[in-house]
Amino acid sequence: MLRFLKIFGVMTTFGMLVVIIQGALVTQTGSGDACGAEWPLCYGQLIPEDPTIQTLIEYTHRLVSAILGLMVIIHAVWSWISLRQMKETKLFSILAVAFIIFQGLLGAAAVVWGQSDAVMALHFGFSLISFTSVLLLTILAFEYGKDKSYTAPSMTSGMRKYFYFTLAYVYAVVYTGAYVKHTESGAACGGWPLCNGQLIPELEGRTLIQFGHRVAAGVLFLVIIGSLFMILKNYRGEKTLAYSVIISSIFITLQVISGAFVIFTGFTLNATLTHAFLVSLLFGSISYTALLAYRSQK
Repeated sequence: MLRFLKIFGVMTTFGMLVVIIQGALVTQTGSGDACGAEWPLCYGQLIPEDPTIQTLIEYTHRLVSAILGLMVIIHAVWSWISLRQMKETKLFSILAVAFIIFQGLLGAAAVVWGQSDAVMALHFGFSLISFTSVLLLTILAFEYGKDKSYTAPSMTSGMRKYFYFTLAYVYAVVYTGAYVKHTESGAACGGWPLCNGQLIPELEGRTLIQFGHRVAAGVLFLVIIGSLFMILKNYRGEKTLAYSVIISSIFITLQVISGAFVIFTGFTLNATLTHAFLVSLLFGSISYTALLAYRSQK
């Protein structure tokens, strides 16, 4: 049974990544209202006839999200039963189900009634929490029965708090990025790393939103790279912890590069979707590091 749970967990994790990328595609192509102000039907139809490209994008996103919602619920219940001896299982099962539901309700509300940019920016964050909860449940299945010394490293209270802060901060940075997208502020800063040829531009309107995200992302890069140096200096013997931080450092580096690439390529679809893909992996890796920190306290 555990083997099949692992396989199903991997499938659900990748499926949630697809949902996140599809959501970014919907936003990037402006397809959010391509099924009209109706949900779950699309222009009053279960399957739209003669759909446009934008309608297909929105409709397939709804369809895949519904399928993955069911898979997430099955995975959460299955994990709850099979991995009940692992204390984190219940929390991640609840988070996975709760946030996949929140995501769907927020998406439906946006279609039917409309929502502000600030609220819609939460949609990506909800998807990210559900994805990460599924990812961590899958990791728990692979950890089941292994030596605790690999999955519960020893670290100081200060180091634990550092990783808790990093997790909260990366989520805040993700929100600012989603807010940039929903307010269409991406092009407010021409060039990179300078903004409109200035180190500090005039801080107002969309320029403030875009520049604020850049600064927040830059600080996040320093925070994660800083943790890498601390781990390699003081916790090199904790291999699981070291590998987790190294992976996070790779993802944040690629994320910064992809952010610059988005600017230089003029916000092409591939560049934007890659940016969303990388930040999802980054949040997942940071979340696992925070889980290791929590275990070290126990």
